[in-house]
Amino acid sequence: MARPRGVEDAVILRAAVEVMGRVGPTGLTLAAVAREVGLVPGTLVQRFGSKKGLVLAVAEQSAREADGLPGRAREGGASPLDALDALLVRSAAPMATPENFANHLAFLCADLADPELREHALTVHRAQGRAIEALLAEAVATGALRAGADPVALTESVQAATAGAGLNWALDRQGTLADRIRRELSRVLSPHLPPAPDHRHPHDEGTCR
Repeated sequence: MARPRGVEDAVILRAAVEVMGRVGPTGLTLAAVAREVGLVPGTLVQRFGSKKGLVLAVAEQSAREADGLPGRAREGGASPLDALDALLVRSAAPMATPENFANHLAFLCADLADPELREHALTVHRAQGRAIEALLAEAVATGALRAGADPVALTESVQAATAGAGLNWALDRQGTLADRIRRELSRVLSPHLPPAPDHRHPHDEGTCR
């Protein structure tokens, strides 16, 4: 028996993301998503109109969630760089396997060919960029990154490195995507970290080497 109509849209959209990762664009149907949440396909037709309407709703929800990521990542008092790590890894969570990654990438490629869907994808990209930039700016302000580091330029590098990490990982399949993202993030940020404290004892000054 189908569940009551009271199933929230947010639950349906999360289920849609799971299905998208499993089956890709050609396998995504309203019926498949309806089965995932125990509804009849007609309920999804009433709410979203069509498969494209559902995909648009997923994109809009992703944009809203992207704006809230920094705050959620900072829960528990995380430092700005730890929060950045959490933001990037959490954003990649639906792509836990190379197959999931390939299917989500296929959706992105389809988005780029559709003006309306591309606009939503761009909204998500820009929202993530604002979140990354805010955390990087805080890292500079608090001394976690060198004074003078440019958060805007670093944001572009972080986003490019993250995208490249996913493609490389999906090809060579070494380790996990989270590990690969963390490695590439470290490479981008390492040149901008403050120098390590000098813990030499004062009596060591002048010691021959």
